[in-house]
Amino acid sequence: MNHLTRRELLGLVAGGVAWARPAQAQKRRLNFVFLLVDDLGWADTGVYGADLHETPNIDRLARESMKFTQAYAAAPVCTPTRASIMTGKYPARLGMTIWHEASANPPQNRKVIPPVVRGSLPHEEVTIAEVLHEAGYLTAHVGKWHLGTAGYYPETQGFDINIGGTFWGAPQTFFYPYRGTKHFGGEPRYVPHLEWGKPGEYLTDRLTDEVVRIVEKAGERPFFLHLGYHTVHTPIEGKPELVERYRKKLRPGLRHQNAAYAAMVHSLDESVGRILGALQQRGIADNTVVIFTSDNGGYINEFDKQTVTSNSPLRSGKGSLYEGGVRVPLLVKWPGVTQAGSICEEPVASIDFYPTMLEMAGLRGDARHNAEVDGISLLPVLQNPKGRLSREEIYFHYPHYYATTTPVSAVRARDWKLLEYHEDNRVELYNLASDLAEAHDLASKAPQKAKELREKLDGWRRSIKAQMPAPNPKYPGAR
Repeated sequence: MNHLTRRELLGLVAGGVAWARPAQAQKRRLNFVFLLVDDLGWADTGVYGADLHETPNIDRLARESMKFTQAYAAAPVCTPTRASIMTGKYPARLGMTIWHEASANPPQNRKVIPPVVRGSLPHEEVTIAEVLHEAGYLTAHVGKWHLGTAGYYPETQGFDINIGGTFWGAPQTFFYPYRGTKHFGGEPRYVPHLEWGKPGEYLTDRLTDEVVRIVEKAGERPFFLHLGYHTVHTPIEGKPELVERYRKKLRPGLRHQNAAYAAMVHSLDESVGRILGALQQRGIADNTVVIFTSDNGGYINEFDKQTVTSNSPLRSGKGSLYEGGVRVPLLVKWPGVTQAGSICEEPVASIDFYPTMLEMAGLRGDARHNAEVDGISLLPVLQNPKGRLSREEIYFHYPHYYATTTPVSAVRARDWKLLEYHEDNRVELYNLASDLAEAHDLASKAPQKAKELREKLDGWRRSIKAQMPAPNPKYPGAR
């Protein structure tokens, strides 16, 4: 057994988790279009309450889909969430809890020292692309990858096609030729495989061009298309004519006040419409699952001296384990299964996509990998939006610093949520059913509930061998 390759293992079923084969998957193999937007906040689209941004195509997709109101990224930053989508595992189990560039160099001048963690997705993990590829799917990645250096690029993780995927988390510019040194400390960056562009060409549009081309060329082969849009990550650059359009819409009282960011959301929306149109034109929309989500909450800090976005009514944003940092939009369209315009309020997470897509496709996957998958299939709620999943808790672990947080872990247990901060072991407790904004800390008023959830959180961290920050003996005042 130890000498079997990973691909050989994909064919094994004995002793592993075997998800049921849906009746629809037996008739025709489904296509999958996974639209992963970078840093898109929970409230950044019209269907989720945006007051400045115009998103008619995303709103239309929502009317044709199931909308989730309590969907979570597995982490408050990009790389860990992307790893969870690929594998179905918690980032802490993978040892990937911060973005690639910061994984090996934690700060040494803070109260605690974050752990050194993995910056590349290990080849020992089995990705959803590998399972689908082994089953005969055309697998394509377009856009942001951010899961490792060249030896860990999409081509090594089950994808037939990789257009634009690198270890960088953001481009230097959204305009052709997509390279330069203006941002990110002057580091030269580029987006590969986007040759023969022209001045003024916009990255979001160009990635969509590549996606439409893949849809057109896939032929009769089923496909898994993983599209990682760089938008709406910094640098905040919209098309000039759209920036001006939204600048004219600005007025006091709007939660969203960044015209350039609104322009980026607008271009994203146009691209979503083009992809949906391409599926319709090819006559495969009724056999294609479309998933639309974000890798973490919206970025609430400044870029070019202007606040980027607001996640209101949620607290905080990217980097934080408050709701604004981890609650994300999620739309799932599964023709013939999800009810158009339905709303699901069950808490779900990005770890759930892996087992869900396996069950949708009627595939078992790798038994050894499945034994450690943390996510669960969402079919019970996709088939019935009022359904309930067989899970009581969702866990988060971010043992790192960010502009919005110090090292922290959290657990969401139905209506309750507890955060534990590792600099001082402080806990905060909230009831999200009555306090969505996490404005009222109930830790002192409900000590038994806080104790219960803290014990669950500690037990979970121990069970998956989560890496913890260490006290900094050189920090002023350290004992």
